[in-house]
Amino acid sequence: MKYGVVVFPGSNWDHDCYHVVKHVLRESVEYLWHEKEITNGFDCLVLPGGFSYGDYLRAGALAMFSKIMRSVKDFADRGGLVVGICNGFQILLEAGLLPGAMQRNKTLKFISKFTPVKVVNNAIPFTRKYQAGEVLNIPIAHAEGNYFASDETLKRLRDNGQIVFQYCSPEGEIDGASNPNGSIDNIAGICNEKGNVLGMMPHPERCAELILGNDHGLRVFSSLSS
Repeated sequence: MKYGVVVFPGSNWDHDCYHVVKHVLRESVEYLWHEKEITNGFDCLVLPGGFSYGDYLRAGALAMFSKIMRSVKDFADRGGLVVGICNGFQILLEAGLLPGAMQRNKTLKFISKFTPVKVVNNAIPFTRKYQAGEVLNIPIAHAEGNYFASDETLKRLRDNGQIVFQYCSPEGEIDGASNPNGSIDNIAGICNEKGNVLGMMPHPERCAELILGNDHGLRVFSSLSS
């Protein structure tokens, strides 16, 4: 596997994603600056968390116009694997690679904490090392993580199995009390219809080694290498 980690002005979890791929999984990886076009040879592109372009206008709204995003879209259209984490998820939404939109958290405050997350769909390339219904404990760190979609879009996501992760209680219950940001249907991550593009607000790269508290996020990356 060869990974490319896209770097925008304001990205701040790019080094963490690079570290997981390079030093934990020992796979090939390169940084890809936002002003470049992507050449052939990559198997998976990672859009990391952070504050691309300072989150001006709204999170991800300016990054979607970066030169590299044309290549990301073409790569995804050809079936290439793309994962957007936190700000990367926001960028994928703004760029139209995934449906829906992000709003400010229901508390209107930045949230940073470990959060229980249930694996809903373990049949896509990013989740095949998880068990369906498995509860993970993964950090979140965002101010605009309140996922919203129309009733029609939400029905399509459910019908097509595109809801990949949901916020839940430690016992796996999906309820309002376990929803940290107000996301519709407790959605923490979705994929496109083909299953090759994943967007998730929780940070798997921040819990990919036991020294960090747990390694629940590692399988998002290692699933691709199996």
